[in-house]
Amino acid sequence: MSLPQPTTATAHAALEIARAHYSPALFNHCVRSYHFAADAGRRLGLEVDDELLFVAAVLHDIGLVAIFDSATEPFEQAGGHVAEIFTWGAGWSEARRVRTREVIVAHMADHVDAEVDVEGHLLGIATGLDISGRDVELWPTSVLVRALREYPRLDLTDVFAGCFDEQGRRKPDSPAAAAARSGVRQRLEDNPLNDLQAGITARS
Repeated sequence: MSLPQPTTATAHAALEIARAHYSPALFNHCVRSYHFAADAGRRLGLEVDDELLFVAAVLHDIGLVAIFDSATEPFEQAGGHVAEIFTWGAGWSEARRVRTREVIVAHMADHVDAEVDVEGHLLGIATGLDISGRDVELWPTSVLVRALREYPRLDLTDVFAGCFDEQGRRKPDSPAAAAARSGVRQRLEDNPLNDLQAGITARS
């Protein structure tokens, strides 16, 4: 049975945009990020705008895609503007459009306070888990395995690290450049989720 996610027309459209423009590894990363974020929100008893979280999660790396990339702005800023325009077209209120952009921008911050920005906090910890394995012990293994089984990691290390290396070359003052310099490729390679994924693959 597929993992639960919002079924609204806007959520479906965001998913199809992601599917059309991401590589398979980036698409799976973005959808896994939603499921990790949503699971954390449920277990922590947080009040979450689930549709907004889903749209922000599946579009949070859209600024890494060549046709949506900015020559000067960090990828999370570019992606946030793409998502804001998308949700404008979907008829969302100004407040929800701005919140979607803010959540995408916030996912690159070192820390986001859940009391200030609950969706930004959840997306930040979920992407930290999926990229760097940060705080992996906070998620039940069953949740991790289910997401990896349905949305495998594929060649995420090379794809994602390559994107950040490219961002760093062109935008050396961006958060992505800082992440590349601080060893994001090594963190991807060392992520405990890789071992879980290998176990799933060996059993299939």
